[in-house]
Amino acid sequence: MKKGFTLLEAALALAILSTIVYLASTSFLNLIPKYQLEKSVWEIRSALNAARYKSLFEGVSYRVRFSDNGYTVEKYDDAAKKWNPAGRRTLEGAAVEANNAPLFTPEGTVSGLATITVSNVRGKYKITLAITGRIKSTRII
Repeated sequence: MKKGFTLLEAALALAILSTIVYLASTSFLNLIPKYQLEKSVWEIRSALNAARYKSLFEGVSYRVRFSDNGYTVEKYDDAAKKWNPAGRRTLEGAAVEANNAPLFTPEGTVSGLATITVSNVRGKYKITLAITGRIKSTRII
């Protein structure tokens, strides 16, 4: 009496296992754009909050300017009367559109109210900024 598997049984088990791994990996790859979009929205909200609080604590105006694939945080230099970059980020896997560059004042208010749209193949979010500094994000699609 022989014990063990034949070569055909082992090959069949390996083929079934590789098919299952392939199907699982493609479903995980389809989730990447979704999480890139959510990460981009979270990062923009964090940058807006950080600029607001830095403005309050340092007593200096900050603004956030948006480009197609990222944003730049700028600090106002009163002595030189110009805006200096305080940080720049590029967002992976998401496109950004904004109708304005919000300006955070040391008093805690925001001028240049903005509506920011962040999108990719998995959907679109709209981030709105109120004069009080409240940031709201809403999934559109």
